[in-house]
Amino acid sequence: MLAAMKVYLSVDIEGVTGITAWEEARKEHPDYPPFRDRMAAEARAACEGALRAGATELLVKDAHGTGRNLRACDLPAPARLIRGWSGHPLCMLQELDATFDAICLVGWHGAASAGRNPLAHTLSSRNVQEIRLDGVRASEFRLHALAAAELGVPVVFVSGDEGLCAEVAAFASGTRTVATGVGFGASTRSEHPDLVRAAIAEGVAAAIGSDRGACLVTAPKGPVVEVVYKDQALAYRKGFYPGAELVAPNCVRFAAASMFEVMRFLNFVT
Repeated sequence: MLAAMKVYLSVDIEGVTGITAWEEARKEHPDYPPFRDRMAAEARAACEGALRAGATELLVKDAHGTGRNLRACDLPAPARLIRGWSGHPLCMLQELDATFDAICLVGWHGAASAGRNPLAHTLSSRNVQEIRLDGVRASEFRLHALAAAELGVPVVFVSGDEGLCAEVAAFASGTRTVATGVGFGASTRSEHPDLVRAAIAEGVAAAIGSDRGACLVTAPKGPVVEVVYKDQALAYRKGFYPGAELVAPNCVRFAAASMFEVMRFLNFVT
């Protein structure tokens, strides 16, 4: 009998193929449906790649906006789908625990203020100008990969814009990536969707079938996180979070004991 293999997949939209403007990511806008469909197609490709590599359990988190973009019928059996947001600190990796063997991130994007994607942001596109972890600009990938590392679960695959893929290569060299396109100011140049879907399926299968331990990053001890807000009045209010301090008119700093504490802090202040 084959051993069980649990794979967690988190799917966002701002890094799917061809997406260029915020209207294409918002459910209420008429430009949204084609990109919701692309998000679903790339999620399905990742699931198919995981199953091809021997995954026996798939848990998929809809990690964009309302968390209600994907439908269960978009995914192959036996994938289970988490829709909506519980408020759990692990956020885009809700329900992740140490029993999972690997994590795949699909349609993710670069950090706020990083460029190379018109939709680049970190957690909140409305409120946050930048998040820094131990003095380094932090993307959603970096934050979640480090939080997952505390559980011993590696991020083995990432798809998204070229800027994010470059960050992944520099930070977690064992993690496989598929670039969906690149941004130039408010414009993008994308790969062909059919080629991206095929590359995602192949990349996920190869990543899960390779040395997953080589993808595991080291969680920091005593991480310090800073949130730079677009609105100084919001920074002032968020500075009253227990243990946080307002270190500049628009910046709040929090010294944590773990990445879980960092994620809990960010859940309340972004």
